[in-house]
Amino acid sequence: MPTTTGASPAATAHRRRSRRKAPPPRQPWCCSFGLDPSTAAAAAASRSPLPAPPRAKPPHQLAPPLSRRIRSPGRVSPIDDPCFATAASSCVSARLSSVTECPPPALPPPPPPPPPAAVDRPREMLRLRLVEKGLVLEVDEVERVRRESKVVRKVLRGRGGEVAVEGKVEVESFREVVEMMLEDKDETAAMRRLARGGVARAIGVLEVSLSLMFDRGVNNCLKYLEAVPWNESEEDIIKKLLSQHSSYEAAFRNLLARLQPQRPTSSAELVVELVDSITKGTNNNARKELRNLVNGILSKSSVYIKGDKELDKSSIYCICHSCLNSLVGLFEESSDLVPADQTSISSVGKGPLEGIYKLVEDTNWLLQILIDRQMGEEFVDAWANEKALRSMHEQVSPMVRHELSRISATVFIAMGNGKLHCTGDKRFSFFQAWFRPMLVDFGWLRRYPKGLNVTALEEGIGQALLTLTLAQQQMLFMEWFEAFSRQGRECPNLMRAFQVWWRRSFVRSLGFLTKAG
Repeated sequence: MPTTTGASPAATAHRRRSRRKAPPPRQPWCCSFGLDPSTAAAAAASRSPLPAPPRAKPPHQLAPPLSRRIRSPGRVSPIDDPCFATAASSCVSARLSSVTECPPPALPPPPPPPPPAAVDRPREMLRLRLVEKGLVLEVDEVERVRRESKVVRKVLRGRGGEVAVEGKVEVESFREVVEMMLEDKDETAAMRRLARGGVARAIGVLEVSLSLMFDRGVNNCLKYLEAVPWNESEEDIIKKLLSQHSSYEAAFRNLLARLQPQRPTSSAELVVELVDSITKGTNNNARKELRNLVNGILSKSSVYIKGDKELDKSSIYCICHSCLNSLVGLFEESSDLVPADQTSISSVGKGPLEGIYKLVEDTNWLLQILIDRQMGEEFVDAWANEKALRSMHEQVSPMVRHELSRISATVFIAMGNGKLHCTGDKRFSFFQAWFRPMLVDFGWLRRYPKGLNVTALEEGIGQALLTLTLAQQQMLFMEWFEAFSRQGRECPNLMRAFQVWWRRSFVRSLGFLTKAG
C-alpha cells in the first residue's frame, strides 16, 4: 500500500498564502451615510468565504464610539465621532444635508493613527457650538459661510475651526441662518422661507443674523418684518433688538418708522383734535364709541399712553365756549318753536332740539374731562356768569330748558364730592345763578335722567350747599323749603343737609355760646 510523504515547509506556507484572499480596498467615507473605514473593512472581511485569521490591535487603538446626528428633518444616520471628521476622505453631499446637528462629544478619544496615503488633505469643517443649548452645528462649506458672516470671517482666519455662540438662541433659527448663507442670493426665496416660519421665527433669525453680522440675512428679515403685523410682545422684542445693535441703524430706518415717529407730536395736542372732532360729529352712536375711546386714552391706568398726558387746558376751554355759544343760538331758535306752556315732549319734532341735546351732552363730557384732571374750576365761574342762557331759561318750555340743569347737575355732584376747589364767592355765585332753575327742573331730570344718577345729584346739592357760610345756607335752605312744600318729589330732597345746617346753626352754636358765657 503506497505511503504519503510529508510536504516541505516551503510548500505548506505557499498553499496557506494561496488560500488567503487579499484584503478589500478601503471604502470612501461620505458625510451622508458613510461608515468608518475600519468598520467597512471588518464588514467586508465577514462576507469572505474563507475566514481570515484575527489580527491583534495595537494597545493604543480603541474602537471609535458611534453617535447619532440629525442630518435633516426625518433623516438619521450613524457616522463616526466628530473628532475623526477631518481624517475622512472628501465627498459631495446635498446642500440641505450640509448643516448637521449633534450633541457635543463627552471626552476626546486617543489620537487616531495617521491617515492613509490616499487621502490628500483633511476636509474643511466649521463647528458652530451653541453654548446655552449644548449642541453643535457642523458646516462643510466653510468658505461660503466665511464670506457671508463677518464674525466667522474674523474668528476663523484659517480654513476651519469652531465658533461658540452664547445666549438663548433657538436651534431652528440658527439652522435657518446657516442655510440662508448656503443658498443663492434670491430675495424672493428668502421671503418665502421667512413667511413659512412666521413672525416669531423671523425675529429669531434676525437675532442670529445680527449676532453673526450676516448682512444679507439681516436685510431680508427687516424687509419681511416691515411688511407684516406684529403683536405687542413681538414688538417689544424687536425694539430690544434694534436698541442693542446700533451699527445697523441705517438698515433699521423703515422698521423704526413703524415704532417711533420721525417728527414726534405731543399726544396732548392730538387728544384736543380728537375731542374737537367728536363735538363736531353727527352720528350719535359713533360719537358715543369715540368718547369711550378718548376716555380710555385719558384714564390714569391707560395702556395707550405712557407719558405726556397733560392736556392743553386753554384748548379744551375754547371748545367748551364754542359749545356754549352754539347752545345760545339754538335756545334762541327753540324759544320761537316751543312755547313756554308746551309740556309734551312727544309733540316736539326734530331740528334744534336734537342739536341742544347733542351740545349739552358734549359740554358735560368736556366738563367731566376737566374735573377728572382737576381743571374744572374755571368752568364753574364761566357757567355762573352765563347770563344769556340763564335769562332764556324762563322763556323756553321745561322739556327744553331742563337740559341746562343737566349741566348744572354735573357741577353740583363734583362740588359735593370735593372734586372742584372753588372759592366761597364763586360757589355762592353758582348757587345764585342755577339753584332755583334746578329746583324747577328736577322733576324732568328724574323722568328723563339719560344716565344721570338722581340720588347722587340730591346728595351732591346738599353737600355743596353745606360748604357755604351759615347765612348763605339759611337763605338757600329757606328757598328750598318753600319749593319742596309746593312740589314734593318734583323737587330734590335736601332734608338730611337741612338737619345738618340746623344743628350747626342753633344746637351746637347755642351750646358753644352758653359755655363761653
